[in-house]
Amino acid sequence: MTQTQERTRTFTWSDPAAGAAHLGRRSGLELMQAMIARELAAPPIMHLVDMSRMEAEEGRVAVELLPQEFHYNPLGTVHGGVLSTLLDTAAACAVHTTLPAGVGYTSLDLNVKFLRPVTVDTGTLRCEGTVLQRGRRTALAEARLTDPAGRLVAHATSTCLIFPLP
Repeated sequence: MTQTQERTRTFTWSDPAAGAAHLGRRSGLELMQAMIARELAAPPIMHLVDMSRMEAEEGRVAVELLPQEFHYNPLGTVHGGVLSTLLDTAAACAVHTTLPAGVGYTSLDLNVKFLRPVTVDTGTLRCEGTVLQRGRRTALAEARLTDPAGRLVAHATSTCLIFPLP
């Protein structure tokens, strides 16, 4: 029997309903910028996965992640679901930055290609999402995940459904 050292992780988050209350009153870009300025709390997923350093402008969002052991799969690399979450966040939030107040969105699909393994030795990952095309009902975005050397680690495309908020 092998002895392993236990590790723990604790994190906190704010009530997500507080941020959701601003959905119909601010544009998507205004909401993203308020989160970056810490006027509004970041959604709990940001804390769960430990994403950081978000940037936003119309049609573009970037977010960073420092890979940690708690992101690992049984193979000793960062789980594809963690990388997919990062890609989905960047792509969908890029779409969000193009929406006026009173308009929402949801992801219809996410197509991911993993190109390189990621470990704690990889260093800080940067994920940049960009809107490729936005219509009245759908938007197409892509996200590029790169390592500190600028090498492409993963790529995704996402289609988002756009709709009026109730």
